[in-house]
Amino acid sequence: MNFDQKGMKKRSITVAYFFENIGRNHDIKLRRLNRVDEQKRRISERELHRPGLALAGFTNLFTYKRVQILGNTETRFLNNHDEAERRKAFENLVRFKVPCIILTSTNKLQPELLEMATEAGVPVYATRHSSTKAMYLITDFLDDQFSLHQQYHGSMVDVCGVGVLLTGKSGLGKSEIALDLIERGHGLVADDVVIIRRKGESLVLNARRNDIIDHFMEIRGLGVVDVKANFGIRAIRDIKDVQVVVELLEWNRETDYERLGLDMKSIKILGVEVPLVQLPIFPGKNIAVIIEVVALNFLLKHYSNYVAAEALTERIRTSIDKGNEQDDES
Repeated sequence: MNFDQKGMKKRSITVAYFFENIGRNHDIKLRRLNRVDEQKRRISERELHRPGLALAGFTNLFTYKRVQILGNTETRFLNNHDEAERRKAFENLVRFKVPCIILTSTNKLQPELLEMATEAGVPVYATRHSSTKAMYLITDFLDDQFSLHQQYHGSMVDVCGVGVLLTGKSGLGKSEIALDLIERGHGLVADDVVIIRRKGESLVLNARRNDIIDHFMEIRGLGVVDVKANFGIRAIRDIKDVQVVVELLEWNRETDYERLGLDMKSIKILGVEVPLVQLPIFPGKNIAVIIEVVALNFLLKHYSNYVAAEALTERIRTSIDKGNEQDDES
């Protein structure tokens, strides 16, 4: 499989989409304070901005394309001025095409300022959360929206708590192996189309299913299988980190395959290094059991820094050293 593909990113989202979706997976509720066309305003950056300097009149470095957060400091600054000065300060903000303004800690805008925002077409929202918490939740949502993502052909399975991505040429039996693992009590994340995301600068990759394909699988010779209906809710997962990639290879007598496991391979997905295990396929080989062992080996190394090949090598080295010592004594 070609993992060299560059990831894709959304260029922007509308403020209407932002308002309608942020509360679904995040503990934040925004309340509209004015009525404008939210479809005409777009958010194109994950970073937020507190426009204190802009309100004070310094707009040379004003990052107006970001969502603007008005907390206690900004609203008190405005309220400490008379109406004329307040209007002049707020004009420094709304004369730019900012995506939207969010008031935190249940702060309020003076009616004349809210009217100015409405005339400029700027959506204004309020939340009960403090600035710190609101900015954390909003940034997390925007991180997810603007995350690097790509879709790959393969199967993603949760094996013993480890996210295993099965890849390889079409026809090698990835779906059949995934089905075998499901029957053995493991969970299916996605089959055929696996969507992988890298959120922000994190080194964690998470895999999800295609919403149209959902948890259906195509098994050659059998047809379409509904994993959730056949095996129950325990057999599916919505999301899982990609922790190991298992590449299925056609057996070739001329190829020298890894036998000890000392030469640990890895592969880059969206710029993140992921351990790679290459398994040759031939009739009679129980791939499902081997993948279970791959997952258990990953857990051993992750939690105990134990690698069986290194332990065996150390035993052999110790045995040789003892033999040499006995030879020297005799």
